[in-house]
Amino acid sequence: MSEIRATTISDAAGTGPITLTGQSAAKAWVNFNGTGTVAIRQSNNVSSITDDGTGSYTVNFTNAQVDANFAVSGNCKEDTANVRGDHVLTMWRIANATSSTRVSVVNFAGTVVDNLEVYVVINR
Repeated sequence: MSEIRATTISDAAGTGPITLTGQSAAKAWVNFNGTGTVAIRQSNNVSSITDDGTGSYTVNFTNAQVDANFAVSGNCKEDTANVRGDHVLTMWRIANATSSTRVSVVNFAGTVVDNLEVYVVINR
């Protein structure tokens, strides 16, 4: 069995990420605080988060997507202020653009709510 270990893998010019051929990887992801002043905890290819109102956020990309036909998935950490019993939080994608995507956090009752931890992944 072979093993490859590397600290950084970059394109041939050494200026950016590699292009995958025949494989797929997340094009962007973010873990952020969705309450009060929104703040990114960790991310890849996400430059900032815009708070668009209660439970609604715009995820802004560092590097634009090739088009707006990407998949958005995500979830939230259980927040006892918004979750009771079997009421779970979900994330709805509202709109994609090449430079961003807009998402909302919605509880089981269909109410848009802020959440302490929001996770968003972009795949293509």
